[in-house]
Amino acid sequence: MSVLTVKNLSHGFGDRAIFNDVSFRLLKGEHIGLIGANGEGKSTFMNIITGKLEPDAGKVEWARKVRVGYLDQHTVLEKGMTIRDVLKSAFQYLFDLESEMNGIYEKMGEATPEELEQMLEEVGTIQDNLTNNDFYIIDAKVEEIARGLGLEDIGLDRDVHDLSGGQRTKVLLAKLLLEKPDILLLDEPTNYLDEQHITWLKRYLQEYENAFVLISHDIPFLNSVINLIYHMENQELNRYVGDYDNFMKVHEMKKQQLESAYKKQQQEIAGLKDFVARNKARVSTRNMAMSRQKKLDKMDVIELAHEKPKPEFNFKEARTASKLIFETKELVIGYNEPLSKPLNLRMERGQKIALVGANGIGKTTLLKSILGEITPISGAVEKGDYQEIGYFEQEIKNANYNTCIDEVWNEFPSFTQYEVRAALAKCGLTTKHIESKVEVLSGGEKAKVRLCKLINRDTNILVLDEPTNHLDVDAKDELKRALKAYKGSILIICHEPEFYQDVVTDVWNCESWTTKVF
Repeated sequence: MSVLTVKNLSHGFGDRAIFNDVSFRLLKGEHIGLIGANGEGKSTFMNIITGKLEPDAGKVEWARKVRVGYLDQHTVLEKGMTIRDVLKSAFQYLFDLESEMNGIYEKMGEATPEELEQMLEEVGTIQDNLTNNDFYIIDAKVEEIARGLGLEDIGLDRDVHDLSGGQRTKVLLAKLLLEKPDILLLDEPTNYLDEQHITWLKRYLQEYENAFVLISHDIPFLNSVINLIYHMENQELNRYVGDYDNFMKVHEMKKQQLESAYKKQQQEIAGLKDFVARNKARVSTRNMAMSRQKKLDKMDVIELAHEKPKPEFNFKEARTASKLIFETKELVIGYNEPLSKPLNLRMERGQKIALVGANGIGKTTLLKSILGEITPISGAVEKGDYQEIGYFEQEIKNANYNTCIDEVWNEFPSFTQYEVRAALAKCGLTTKHIESKVEVLSGGEKAKVRLCKLINRDTNILVLDEPTNHLDVDAKDELKRALKAYKGSILIICHEPEFYQDVVTDVWNCESWTTKVF
């Protein structure tokens, strides 16, 4: 049975077409991976099927009475709400039913006997609905899921506005699971999640009986939970049975077949055009030339898709830094309360260190304390000499209405416009992206603009806070290659072992020194 049917969908922004006559069906129990390069329209597709965005053409039809749960990478949580408030909002429809029931009770005093009988029947139905949907044990349910995702340790009375990216994702995920939807729509759910909770989510999705659509660039995670792939490329959406590895084999084979057919047809077209050019003027061969021209006119010409620019990340390297990168002396990090025991850490030139551990234990806080962006609670950080630091922040919360060109030009005013465009193109951005405002780009494209600014600055130390979030497979592979080739020192926070294991010389598990219990 089809839960969702999308017919002849077309959509674009300005002169940039994203889908052209796309169709899609989601059947009960299907576990779908929605994949494609950054900017191909995966999040836009999710926004269209959830009704947040009206398509230019086409129809979106959901089966009747289907409850849809959507984990959106751009959801904003309201300031002033606690984690508990957000989790309880999963049951809003039940609170609405309770209000309706209380309203009926209030009207009962003035009702006629016939009306009273009808009201009692309505109240009985609502009461059954509330009981069957665990309304009277909501608090226990909230606490059970909060425990599973480690939210109790953060504190259910914390204001959601103060949470880190990972903690916010966990809150949204917990709310979604409490809603128990018939269909899950997940847009990059592993971004900002730590390894422990990625494993938890993996197990949850493997056992999930209903259908889901998952956008993810984390291929090992994707492969472990899906049984179908929908690939988005060049305004098309194509279906492949099996996991990502199987899709890659079939996709490559189809590409080679198309290229071979294209070459064959181009040779045929060249031969026909040559014959027409040589023979159309001669009376004796004019009819043959006309018949070949007709064949040319009727021919369904094969077109090869334009190759998307593959990113190239080559970090510019400054003069060598001193042997000492940093040393901490009895450093205690935190804001209002300590997040760590007194730390005595040392990093030397040439080391490439991954900081790993659960969200919320202070990895980003440690980076900012070392960089001098925040004042530690106590202790000191000694830094070496001749340091040229490139810092990639985990997330930029403020909206950015600069065009990509201005964003890079402001950083490098001595560049010509040609150099700015070339630098952005090298990061895998097309002309249309380059001329767009940063705010309208996808998460992965925004990350590429930020990487563009980083690689064009002379550095000898890179400080990277979850740089792989939102990046597509090609960009991630290229970033990994560039970091391996980088001669300077690297301090990186990352939750993807497949990414950092081949890059780093040391792994520091921050859970061993945190004051938080996770």
